[in-house]
Amino acid sequence: MKNIKALYINSLVYYCIAAIVLLFICSFFFAFLYYIVWVLVALFFILFIADILLIYGVKNGIIGQRITPEKLSNGDDNYISIRLENNFPFKISVRIIDELPFQFQKRDFLINKSLASKTADHSTYLVRPTKRGEYHFGHLNIYASGPLKLISRRYIFDNNQIVATYPSFLQMRKYELMAIHNKLFMQGLKKVRKIGNTREFEQIKEYTLGDDIRTINWKATAKKSQYMVNQYQDEKSQNIYMIIDKGRVMKSPFNDLTLLDYAINASLVLSNIIIKKYDKAGLFTFSKKADNRLKPDNKPVQVQKFMENLYKVTTDFHESDFSKLYSEIKQNIHQRSLLILFTNFETLDGLNRQLKYLRAITKNHLLVVVFFKNSELDQIVHSEAKNTQEIYDKVIAEKFHYDKKLIVNELMKYGIYSVLTNPEDLNLNVINKYLEIKARGIL
Repeated sequence: MKNIKALYINSLVYYCIAAIVLLFICSFFFAFLYYIVWVLVALFFILFIADILLIYGVKNGIIGQRITPEKLSNGDDNYISIRLENNFPFKISVRIIDELPFQFQKRDFLINKSLASKTADHSTYLVRPTKRGEYHFGHLNIYASGPLKLISRRYIFDNNQIVATYPSFLQMRKYELMAIHNKLFMQGLKKVRKIGNTREFEQIKEYTLGDDIRTINWKATAKKSQYMVNQYQDEKSQNIYMIIDKGRVMKSPFNDLTLLDYAINASLVLSNIIIKKYDKAGLFTFSKKADNRLKPDNKPVQVQKFMENLYKVTTDFHESDFSKLYSEIKQNIHQRSLLILFTNFETLDGLNRQLKYLRAITKNHLLVVVFFKNSELDQIVHSEAKNTQEIYDKVIAEKFHYDKKLIVNELMKYGIYSVLTNPEDLNLNVINKYLEIKARGIL
């Protein structure tokens, strides 16, 4: 009974039946066709039975497997592989229908291909998750047709496979490789001249062309009878906190991801860079209250802790309470630290309501406020208005665009650093700001 349910009739059968019916109709007018048609019916029936016997003649004719990564990276293209093995003694045609998770909203998935006898084959396709959480893959359906292609046999593999989607670890690895090979400046990061003197002594070495003559160690020079210079390194083990606003302002979508998802992905990327630079990365989120706390640390396992904490963060649609944010920082962060706050302000009035708390935070810490440009409004600002409605739209868009610049100036006036960025450029811009602060030694 189970084998019968796996039997599917292909379209070719219906075309053959339609042709036979048409020939029977023609035999009313041309009698000689009548016996020819019956011969064709018998031949068709024999071929139909033969195709069934061929496709059911091998017990495990097809072996299939869906190969998924251990976890998916949110907002990135992830590869899913399908491995097929043909155990039939003849070439077959297969249709692959994978039941994708409902989050992808793709109901027309289909791969057609042929497999030679006794061979294996790999097919790959891309999925791009836009929400963190569990993704349930259903059946992997393989419809195999023999050389006659009259019928198909359905094979089912990998039922109810669950894969978790985490913050973008693919971007984290990408920027980690750039940092290791010093290629971040090629992506738009600026080289910053060092000022101040918050660097730690590392060693005394021989002078080479290009060394700063102000670092010459005259006592060591006299002892060695050649120029010796002090070598310094950036101060290490400084505390860097990522603070993520998960209130309703972070629910705005851009390119299928919310601002909260962009902030979470950037926090993971930046935490990895921070740890590679031997600083300590910490985390907490807030809206009505602060939670998801993670004490700063520079151990490699800290990145995994970031990923596990950020995996479950969701927007709660409340208006964020910046007084609670100030209270949390006052009570729990006692050492001067760099605080990178991911939030969003659309208007100057919105900033002014929270400015007193931000100013209070900067009395003891270095604060960087990261907020977002509205890419769609920017497109309206730079487009040409063609009618009255578009003129109104452009004026309003310019007002919001101008408010963003005023917010940057207002923060700067009170010694608060800021990063105003498009969501898609967030990773580069926050890394740039962190490296700039480190280079200038202002922490």
